[in-house]
Amino acid sequence: MSIRYYSSTCVNSGDALFHFVNLVACRIRWIMQKKMGLLFLAGFLVCTGTHASYAQQGKTLTQVSTIDALLGGVYDGKMSIRQLKLYGDTGLGTFDTLDGEMLMVDATAYRIRADGTIQIAGPAETTPFAAVTFFNADLEKTLPGSIGMEELTRQIDAVLPTPNLVYVLRIEGTFKEVITRSVPRQEKPYKPLTEIVKSQPTFKFKNVEGVVVGLRCPAFMKGINVPGYHLHFLTKDRKAGGHVLDISVSHAVVKVDTTSNFYMVLPEDQDFYTVDMEEDLSRDVTAVESLKK
Repeated sequence: MSIRYYSSTCVNSGDALFHFVNLVACRIRWIMQKKMGLLFLAGFLVCTGTHASYAQQGKTLTQVSTIDALLGGVYDGKMSIRQLKLYGDTGLGTFDTLDGEMLMVDATAYRIRADGTIQIAGPAETTPFAAVTFFNADLEKTLPGSIGMEELTRQIDAVLPTPNLVYVLRIEGTFKEVITRSVPRQEKPYKPLTEIVKSQPTFKFKNVEGVVVGLRCPAFMKGINVPGYHLHFLTKDRKAGGHVLDISVSHAVVKVDTTSNFYMVLPEDQDFYTVDMEEDLSRDVTAVESLKK
């Protein structure tokens, strides 16, 4: 897996001309730096034109910010939906001020709000945390019927070549039951996510057709993304959904895209600079991702 990190310095315009000029400028700077022996391998100053072009070749997950930053209350949007679509057509995340859950499928970003309504996100709306790829399935499996969350993940794990890569999932079919949640828009000073989910609205769907988009991340991505499975759901009529807390499959097919490249765009503001990310927040991740029974 190749990992490159990008600051958001060069990610501040969705204009096509900007990206073209930016790409040329970045290439010239790269050549000059290399000749001068000043090529910074960490890649913090590589601009988004090169990144987007690389991402469009596939097998690349692009992520905005980190899960630990989100847990710490960094909720202000930093990348527009227009920009995000340069890096993928499928994925998940949230929106500025934590205003709802994001599910992107077929290049459309849906906002699932705390009142249960669905909106298609406009190009100028922004995200503080998202992960996307250009989805191209490497494998497909028909799932057995009448399985719950634990058996669902076991079935998928059984066909993966290794637990040490990132996988983007698309599961379509009929679900016996899906329990989801969303989160309401927040006002400053922001509360930690662990506090917000204590009063999260939840939704229950029975015998419903729809699509699940999700990630399966390896254990070593702790702090960066959610280790294991992170799933969002959208009904077939695109009128409801949310972050999956529990799920039971009637009959469905899962398609898996293996992504061996990972790019990260880090925010450049005081909230991100000062948030404490030294502590192990594994328990907090479990608390916000799971259904409390």
